[in-house]
Amino acid sequence: MGTMADAEELLRELAERHGVATSFWGWGGARQEVRPATLRSVLAALGVAADTPEAMREALAEADLAPWRRLLPAVTVIREGADATVLVHVPHGSPVTVWVVAEDGTEYPARQVENWDGPRTVDGVLTGRAAFLLPADLPLGWHTLHARTGDQTAEAPLVVTPDALGTTAQLEDRRRWGLMAQLYSVRSGRSWGVGDFADLADLAAVGAAEGADFVLVNPLHAGEPAPPLEDSPYLPTTRRFVNPLYLRVEDIDEFAYLSTTDRSRAEELARGFAGVNSSAALLDRDASYAAKLEALELVWRIERSPARDRAYARFREQAGQGLEDFARWCALAAGREADDAVDFYRWLQWVCDEQLESAQRSALEAGMQIGLIHDLAVGVRPDGADGWSLSDVLARGVTVGAPPDMFNQQGQNWSQPPWHPRRLAESGYAAYRDMLRTIFRHAGGIRVDHILGLFRLWWIPEGASPGDGTYVHYNHEALVGILALEAQRAGAVVIGEDLGVFEPWVRDYLAERGILGTSILWFEHDGDRPLAPEAYRQACLTSVNTHDLPPTAGYLAGDHVRLRESLGLLERPVTEELAAAQTEIDGVLGLLRERGLLPQGAGLADEQRVIEALYELIALTPSCLLGVALVDAVGERRTQNQPGTYREHPNWRVPLTDTTGAAVLIEDLPDHGRFTSLARVVRHALENHARERPAPGTEAE
Repeated sequence: MGTMADAEELLRELAERHGVATSFWGWGGARQEVRPATLRSVLAALGVAADTPEAMREALAEADLAPWRRLLPAVTVIREGADATVLVHVPHGSPVTVWVVAEDGTEYPARQVENWDGPRTVDGVLTGRAAFLLPADLPLGWHTLHARTGDQTAEAPLVVTPDALGTTAQLEDRRRWGLMAQLYSVRSGRSWGVGDFADLADLAAVGAAEGADFVLVNPLHAGEPAPPLEDSPYLPTTRRFVNPLYLRVEDIDEFAYLSTTDRSRAEELARGFAGVNSSAALLDRDASYAAKLEALELVWRIERSPARDRAYARFREQAGQGLEDFARWCALAAGREADDAVDFYRWLQWVCDEQLESAQRSALEAGMQIGLIHDLAVGVRPDGADGWSLSDVLARGVTVGAPPDMFNQQGQNWSQPPWHPRRLAESGYAAYRDMLRTIFRHAGGIRVDHILGLFRLWWIPEGASPGDGTYVHYNHEALVGILALEAQRAGAVVIGEDLGVFEPWVRDYLAERGILGTSILWFEHDGDRPLAPEAYRQACLTSVNTHDLPPTAGYLAGDHVRLRESLGLLERPVTEELAAAQTEIDGVLGLLRERGLLPQGAGLADEQRVIEALYELIALTPSCLLGVALVDAVGERRTQNQPGTYREHPNWRVPLTDTTGAAVLIEDLPDHGRFTSLARVVRHALENHARERPAPGTEAE
């Protein structure tokens, strides 16, 4: 009995040494112990043997010795202006010199300081540990740390990150609102069955005309290179490159030079979607993408002008080996092995980049202050491009998900391999950096889905249920710091989706680093009452709704409960869930009446008035950004995504429709009474609230 207890103690010590949680607080408030089998599986995914007591003792010893085997740490991430030291390991008594070479080639010497750690024997060599103070005046950026002792040298990345993201301060002058939309669902008469980059530019122009300062869209990450396509934008093949599904074929420069025959064919393909665009039927990505690929290949074969050819060459040079690897994977995955197929997929990324750049430029020229806010998914599908080219920094044998909570009482499995914490660090966070740089290229901001994953992720062993997982911790100082650095360089804001179960200090930390949070009206409570608007966070994007809930019209009707009941996702009777939902809704309606936003006699029968009052309520918060869901603005009721489901519900396939179920096109929006009314309500509420509050740094008389 004692031996078994000792083995379990060893297992828990080893897990904690590698950042694997041995217990956690569940959503019901109870402390839950992680099963030993889960700990062993997760440690195995980290490359740590835990099958026997002897193996665990060896692994603990290796964890102690590993840093001593390196002259320099694999990577060092610090904050700008901080007093930071780096530990260097050399044969005991050997002199060592440490210096930094900045991105621009400037050299900065590091100064040795006292360190009282005693030497230890490592692989038969008595090894000492020296501490060096890094220069406090290092600029922001990706630098190189060097060390020399005798004839031994080493170098490693040194990343200097902002103490706080400076772009956040630019939002303090006034509060801003914008539209939140699933781009594929928002079509025009010129779309090819799904919304595209040209539609995005037009949506931004429509929003800007109503006073919006941004458009927040779903992840635009690349999917499969050919049909069939994964419907979820949150399960891409890569997060670094863009989905050509969103291309507007006619907007590519070379389209104008198609032969008469090829142009007729492309126009014929486009005409095939004229009726589809105005249909309320579920989206068919496969049909749209198949047609686009045929037309795109015709355009790709057109000889480019010298200027266009140079622009393409510059894009390839900037994208580097990552683009080559991705294009090669696409060709292989699509069964097109010829070299020209690789160039086709490279070219697709170039024209995607051009059209995204055009959309962001159009948004800003239309009057938006921020423009496009992109969405960064949590991860990628295991058999995709990143799974192929980044296998050295992804963990295998586990997937990412979420533990059970009140909205998903069986937990969630997102079917994505997580970053391997140690190997990602040892790579200098290169894949993470390159991914961020692509997303920031043409963005005024990004939303980081489940930003809590930069602190810890819920790992689920393959074959286990979502509830039989545990949290694995990451170096959040490095991951958040690099995120802030790349955002600062791009002049972009960062919004962290910080909903769900998290440790209390996390939100404070993100605010300290200049990362905005996320508040959804239905999730904000003060005990058993809805949170007063004055108590919301200032550094935050606040909205009534999120894509993981029904549009507000459906939420008010209890559609979220009935849908989960029909899918077998409830853990208690549907009558109890409906009663709880109604109590929640009644509480919010009561708050609306208290604040004079809804007359005493008004109720759910006047759906549009209630929804507008809800948006007026969030306009009373101090939050610097307000998100207006496009589905709420037109009266849509169908649920876009039901977490915890795959094929059981038509997730991510619902086109934009109105309260009657008729499709709404972008050209309909300027004269759409419900859309313009909600935009006017939000705009006037913000204007009135601004007049009633003193400007920052002043006192009310």
